[in-house]
Amino acid sequence: MTLEDLGYNDRLKAYYRERQLDGYSIGRIVSEHKERYTVKTTDGEFQSELIGNLRFTAESRYDFPAVGDWVAISEYDEDKALIHAIFPRSSIIERQAAGRSAQVQIIATNIDYGLIVQAVDRDFNPNRLERYLTICHASGVEPIVVLTKIDLIEETALAELLTGLSRRINDIPVIPVSNTEGTGLAELAPYIQAGKTYCLLGSSGVGKSTLLNRLAGTDLMKTGDISDAVSKGKHTTTHRELILLERGGILIDNPGMREVGITDAAGGLEMTFDQIMELADACRFKNCTHQHEQGCAVLEALETGELEEAAYENFQKMQRERARFEASKAEQRRKDKSLGKLYKRIQEERRRNKF
Repeated sequence: MTLEDLGYNDRLKAYYRERQLDGYSIGRIVSEHKERYTVKTTDGEFQSELIGNLRFTAESRYDFPAVGDWVAISEYDEDKALIHAIFPRSSIIERQAAGRSAQVQIIATNIDYGLIVQAVDRDFNPNRLERYLTICHASGVEPIVVLTKIDLIEETALAELLTGLSRRINDIPVIPVSNTEGTGLAELAPYIQAGKTYCLLGSSGVGKSTLLNRLAGTDLMKTGDISDAVSKGKHTTTHRELILLERGGILIDNPGMREVGITDAAGGLEMTFDQIMELADACRFKNCTHQHEQGCAVLEALETGELEEAAYENFQKMQRERARFEASKAEQRRKDKSLGKLYKRIQEERRRNKF
């Protein structure tokens, strides 16, 4: 195995030279457990942690490593190492942290493609699919939709589902597969390229781990049946992990996500709902909210059936969610700034009292 097999490229090589990291080994984080990281190099895997300076100067979650990161390490035992540097990221897939309105959770970094997996028998939900698309678009990651378990529904039902989906999303590959029968895997195979990194996104029990096993050519991940009581996999992924595939690609598996809160600081929402954005250009007013204004092209498209009502409602809901997140983040920044000023004032008073 070479570093190139793990996705090492010219951009990373240039950073390695510029930062004069010659004395360190280069590796990629393949798993994370409570600020302990497994780093894969050409010499094997090392259980690693940050050096004190990186830990103490970190200002946010973005300053800590995540699965998919490239790092410079020094080995100090047979299978242990210290992380001295985190390479700049080409992309970050993130979501709003569950239950924390102003915080983000990094799902994975340095991703080229997001494999959005939904099962057609139970899990299929166009609204949630649009959320995953928004996360990918905001991260600069190319989305690919994989519809699993097509062996569990009739062909006519699948055709109707695909027709309906085509009215909601455009120019995104949609590949129906059956992990059990192997149907559709040949259509997915050309998208898997050596040196490219893929991230599995989807709920529990949709067949992500089974799909990973198929792509890897071996049973790497534990899988199981669906529980009838909760409609979830009995054996599901519990942590993120980076795996090399049979065809040379690199795939990051993820635990199923019950909540897909968007942060969307980079226009991902507008890219996902590009039809609405195009219609909005024809609105009478530039600041149109597309809710009640006369001369709103979006509302007119709703009335004529040109625009799906479900897509419009999902867009409005996600817009409100994005606005709440931005407002919460701004409030948190104000609080942090006030706390910083208070801390400085206390420190100054302590210094004055010494003299």
